[in-house]
Amino acid sequence: MDERLERYLAQLATQRQLSPLTVEAYRRDLLELATLAGARPWEAVQHADIRRFAAQLHARALNPRSIARKLSSWRRFYDWLSQQAPLAANPVDGVRAPRRAKTLPKALSVDAAVQLVSGGAVPRAHPEPDELCNRAMFELMYSSGLRVSELAGLDIVYAKPAPGEAGPLGWLDLDAGEVLVTGKGNKMRRVPVGSHAAEALRAWLAVRPPARDGGNALFLSNRATRVSPRVIQLRLARHAVQAGATVRVHPHVLRHSFASHVLQSSGDLRAVQEMLGHASIASTQVYTALDFQHLAAAYDKAHPRAKSK
Repeated sequence: MDERLERYLAQLATQRQLSPLTVEAYRRDLLELATLAGARPWEAVQHADIRRFAAQLHARALNPRSIARKLSSWRRFYDWLSQQAPLAANPVDGVRAPRRAKTLPKALSVDAAVQLVSGGAVPRAHPEPDELCNRAMFELMYSSGLRVSELAGLDIVYAKPAPGEAGPLGWLDLDAGEVLVTGKGNKMRRVPVGSHAAEALRAWLAVRPPARDGGNALFLSNRATRVSPRVIQLRLARHAVQAGATVRVHPHVLRHSFASHVLQSSGDLRAVQEMLGHASIASTQVYTALDFQHLAAAYDKAHPRAKSK
């Protein structure tokens, strides 16, 4: 069991070129399946077993979205396993996760987002380097709608890799006013950088110390190594509290705010899709609901017949 699982995970990393975080998520999901199956080999798991396992996960109050992800991981593993050994059928086919309530992504108001990324209500006159780094990161996330992993993977400039080395995941081009990032599915895209984000980036680059490993990482931790997504999350949460935010702020909130505010102003769903790096327009359409909420709130405040007296 373990040997086949390791071969499958290695294929995800090498042939499908999934990120280490994604491969680790597959590993967790499949190890959970092995735990639920007990001593039975993979081939002995039946359709009824998978249905029971999904019901057990639901009984533990696991989020339906998480159950759906686990079922998807299991289904893909059995698709691969069917190529390695004869299987009567994929036992996960036809098993669906519990229906989940449709929830809208959380987005800040324009004023709240601007105040947050600009350094709070009263920015320091002489900020420390780590404060300049934080402001540059947060301004860029809101300016360009980057995922936290995309932000962490940025380099200062493009550098041609040495033979046998992997190329950069993304880099900044301040002269062109854009960043190039590698998103989901290993797809690269160009995203504009706003003037305020560019100003914050120049201020950070003026004081950025050399990276400990001599690399080109754009954003550094306190130990002068490439900043990790987790460090960005912690820094943003702490910064939001200091800035007086009334809601919990994580990196995806800035991405949602970017999408919602650009859509409110432009109404161009396709442009927002391109900048977010969504493969399907359906993923972007959720922001039209946020846009409608904004319009409905404005209507309720402005129209004399909107509310009963």
